[in-house]
Order: sequence, then structure tokens, then C-alpha cells
Amino acid sequence: MRTILETNGQVCPFPVMEAEEAMEDLEAGDELVIAFDCTQGTETLPAWAAKNGYTITEFETVGPASWTMTVRK
Repeated sequence: MRTILETNGQVCPFPVMEAEEAMEDLEAGDELVIAFDCTQGTETLPAWAAKNGYTITEFETVGPASWTMTVRK
């Protein structure tokens, strides 16, 4: 299953907090696609994923200051 989490317009740490909450509802192997435009998120979201043992399967720049990151639980 793939779930999309839209956090554009939110400043850190809110994208990380929302991602943590969204991951609670997912099963092992499911993916969470996080859309964000907080520059700090390019560092805090990968660090959060690594800390929790999640795999980043995709990290894409989609605009001048916006990204998507796909994390597998």
C-alpha cells in the first residue's frame, strides 16, 4: 500500500511529526510518500527514517523548494 502525506506549507518539525503519526497506521512493507517544502526536511526526514529503520526508496526534487520522499516501513 502507498499513502501520500501532504505537508507543504508546514515548517519543521511538523513534517516529521506528521510522518511519525502516518507511519503508525501502515503495515511493514507499506510506503509513505511525504511531500514537503521545508528545507530543513531534506535533513530531518532522512535522519528520522534512518533512526526508525525505515528505507528511503525515492527522494525527488519537484520544484525550486519542494521535494517528495518515499519511505518504506
